[in-house]
Amino acid sequence: MRAGLAAGFAATLLLGTGAATAVMPAQAEGETYVIATDTTFAPFEFRDPSTGDLVGIDMDLMNTIAEREGFSVDIRSLGFQAALSAVQSGQADGVIAGMSITDERKEIFDFSEPYFESGVQMAVAANDDSIEGYADLAGETVVAKSGSEGLAEAEKLAEEYGFTVKALDQSATMYESVKNQSAVAVFDDYPVLAYGIDQGNGLKVVTEKIPGGEYGFAVAKGENSELLAAFNDGLAKLQADGTYDEILDTYLGDSEAAQGGGNIFELVVQSWPALSKGLWNTVSITVVSFVIALALGLVFGFMKISSSRIVRGIATVYVSIFRGTPILVWAFLFYFGLPQLTGAPGNVFLAGVATLALNAGAYLTEIVRGGLQAVDPGQMEAARSLGLGWGRSMQRVVVPQAAKISMPSIINQLVITLKDSSLLLTIGFAELLYQAQQIYAANFRTTEMLIIVGVMYFIVITLLTWLANIVDKKVNK
Repeated sequence: MRAGLAAGFAATLLLGTGAATAVMPAQAEGETYVIATDTTFAPFEFRDPSTGDLVGIDMDLMNTIAEREGFSVDIRSLGFQAALSAVQSGQADGVIAGMSITDERKEIFDFSEPYFESGVQMAVAANDDSIEGYADLAGETVVAKSGSEGLAEAEKLAEEYGFTVKALDQSATMYESVKNQSAVAVFDDYPVLAYGIDQGNGLKVVTEKIPGGEYGFAVAKGENSELLAAFNDGLAKLQADGTYDEILDTYLGDSEAAQGGGNIFELVVQSWPALSKGLWNTVSITVVSFVIALALGLVFGFMKISSSRIVRGIATVYVSIFRGTPILVWAFLFYFGLPQLTGAPGNVFLAGVATLALNAGAYLTEIVRGGLQAVDPGQMEAARSLGLGWGRSMQRVVVPQAAKISMPSIINQLVITLKDSSLLLTIGFAELLYQAQQIYAANFRTTEMLIIVGVMYFIVITLLTWLANIVDKKVNK
């Protein structure tokens, strides 16, 4: 069945070889390009649960073309909307993410020759016999992927058949919404649905394919023309020598079994390479960010109790800005906005550290200020009456007492910072939850993966809290 499906896909491919560049421009050879992609769009891009490597039709096409055409690629898994933003902001040279070629996008991007012709289908839960077509959707809610052709088609049909469309970011999340009955159906690209059903996502297709959806590789308009020409040249060669069909068959051919089989313990073993990498990234960025945040909290905390109105005002503005705006705004600003304004290359780790440190630092500022002001003013007066200066009085008398008062809140902020690190998955930082999403996007065992990740977070937070309490007892005994 799957071999026939793959053959059908290949038959509908638009070859476009007539417009392909015959000779690769010399500028592309030997260059390294940053390529942005989606995080979860199996079978086009997803993580191999056993290795954590990014695989899929798009990935194999991009890597094979790069190898044969003599250039290198640094692939960044960001999420679909973030990938588009990365190209627009100059953070990436191109994007390949099952991206449909549309007139609106042509105003912003230059596209390659189409490398796949898709289309949209509707699926419902495998045990749902009440929805057999669009006419059964009246008054119901369906889901589709943000920015996708599936969303556009669903919105068109919604006007005719009277249903509500909800946009979500990931295919796996959409499928779970249907299975948990928060939506009755999902609109998605038909190869993605076919792959998911084959992997056991618990759905079934109930409509014919709506034709359309040519996928293309894209670069920012007017930029990286040599990369675009190289991709076209390489694509034409892969189609001519049969390599393209082999790549399709790898992901759309016969599969003996769904990925990620077995019980939850076997799933942990299969997923551990990716999860351990995510765990290390989570802990490392939390520790680095919190050390910086603690330094910021101490500096601005003392500034908050300064006798100078200007100094207090600076600290107040800092706290107000970072406590009064969502952390995700700063994550996107530091990773996408700031490099676009300055022309400097973006770094996801540094952007994440800046986001977490400045946010946590604002809260620690108030914790430090509160701790210092909670010490009885008589303590300072007594120290000064004994001949100690202001600085020595703070160091020997006030700060030790303030540290004891503030320590529980500081430990709590450490835990919050660790949990906030999961928000960095939106800019493609490969922390623990990000890795889990990559895995369940491929094997569709969403609930089990979230349980595993929840347990891992609980263990790490418990250990960090235990260690912090030991330090507290040693320092403040």
